[in-house]
Amino acid sequence: MSYVELPGAKVPIRMWADPATVEEGALQQLRNVATLPWIKGLAVMPDVHYGKGATVGSVIAMRGAVCPAAVGVDIGCGMSAVRTSLTANDLPGDLSRLRSKIEQAIPVGRGMHDGPVDPGRFHGLATAGWDDFWRRFDGVAEAVKFRRERAGKQMGTLGSGNHFVEICTDVTGSVWLMLHSGSRNIGKELAEHHIGIARKLPHNQGLIDRDLAVFVADTPQMAAYRNDLFWAQEYAKYNRTLMMALLKDVVRKEFKKAKPAFEPEISAHHNYVAEERYDGIDLLVTRKGAIRAGSGDYGIIPGSMGTGSYIVKGLGNAKSFNSASHGAGRRMSRNAAKRRFSTKDLEEQTRGVECRKDSGVVDEIPGAYKPIEQVIDQQRDLVEVVAKLKQVVCVKG
Repeated sequence: MSYVELPGAKVPIRMWADPATVEEGALQQLRNVATLPWIKGLAVMPDVHYGKGATVGSVIAMRGAVCPAAVGVDIGCGMSAVRTSLTANDLPGDLSRLRSKIEQAIPVGRGMHDGPVDPGRFHGLATAGWDDFWRRFDGVAEAVKFRRERAGKQMGTLGSGNHFVEICTDVTGSVWLMLHSGSRNIGKELAEHHIGIARKLPHNQGLIDRDLAVFVADTPQMAAYRNDLFWAQEYAKYNRTLMMALLKDVVRKEFKKAKPAFEPEISAHHNYVAEERYDGIDLLVTRKGAIRAGSGDYGIIPGSMGTGSYIVKGLGNAKSFNSASHGAGRRMSRNAAKRRFSTKDLEEQTRGVECRKDSGVVDEIPGAYKPIEQVIDQQRDLVEVVAKLKQVVCVKG
């Protein structure tokens, strides 16, 4: 489908979804965003759903302003995927050992490594820039300085919620490695620190929703936020890089005879801010639950823990600010999913996938998400499908 245009106070709301299927709370959030004085465009992805301040699945383009709540608290959250030389025939019938080895190598939930993981220990992992990255931590907000040690130990960890590590196969039988995570606790603390500052600024007092508080250009608060934001986005990127190195290490050891090789990594943020230019104007583009889909850009659009995912290539549609969805998108809240589904439902909906099937992950059940095929179909003018993957192992936090 192409987009549907809904009226907005300052800009139209371009929606790659059927408005009739979007909950009223999310529609109101979109109308609220369209009232912001600094806004220059608003694009809504097919995985749109209610969020904090701004909906998940929205692309907000502003001139000289950025809304920290519209980035979200998991700054730099995103995906990485790698195709391997392994095929489905190389996989054992019982995948429980492989899942266990991944869980041993990559701490999940609130878990962390005993000490910082040395990136230099991994074959082929480029380490240029890592030391400078950590040196720049000295320039981030004083409020999080005491978290330096914890941030080091959490680098290369999964976290919880909808974050995952997966082994997948595509329709040709190729085995893929895939993971989803962000900037862990340090990104959350930085986000909450700056959201608190933004809410108190004088220019935000008359906003329709205080969660849409912004920083504006040429102010010390904006400079401080941008510094910390871009550092946290880099942390998220390094976190995924390190997790992928740990995952490759497991695969090398478990499939020694097959001598697995790995293609170049596909990696994409989906909660972040980028400086981009449209119609001759420099804009700050916030993607909250959306990936960049410029012409030729590779991206990853996951479904749920039982339905599979898509590798896509962007078509460069400027109407969406070169963006696409970041996943299937939730169709019910976590609490609603827990009320609606049981562990038996989870077992049925994840049949054939080696994964947790206990009450702790019922809120991540496939039935709590929109159908991924429908979400892909609604953005055919934004991306083209390169590969469809189906998970055989899924590690959840």
